[in-house]
Amino acid sequence: MLIACAVFATAALAAESAGPADVARQFIDAFDKGDLKAAEATHAADVAIIDEVSPYQWQGHGAFKAWLDDLTKHDTAAGVTDGNVKLGNAIREEVTGNHAYVVIASEYTFKEKGVAMKEPSQMTFALRKEKDGWRIVAWTFAGPKATP
Repeated sequence: MLIACAVFATAALAAESAGPADVARQFIDAFDKGDLKAAEATHAADVAIIDEVSPYQWQGHGAFKAWLDDLTKHDTAAGVTDGNVKLGNAIREEVTGNHAYVVIASEYTFKEKGVAMKEPSQMTFALRKEKDGWRIVAWTFAGPKATP
């Protein structure tokens, strides 16, 4: 029992001490693994999302789930499978008090009707430090159309 408490306390401390870019990576890592609950937990309740699938913009309470629903509908209709976002180096990270701005190089790979596709891109995150650590308050995904 004591060991379990120590492990939990260490994990909680690590989560609280994660920097803004770390939280962005936690989101993408969880999403790529299919752990949607953990991915959503990196977001503030009032998140704003801009992504390349229609309707392209979601915000406020329930935005993460609404984006996920629209992404799933899009991917199903377009025959998109095996999606994976790989984050590269942080291009820029600015922190002012309880607010942060992070731009990270990324690459989205997937299959479209069985054809391997690649999309070099960037993700931009705005974060707010809350009582339990940094949370994503907004993010965008931007890049050219994917190519085989």
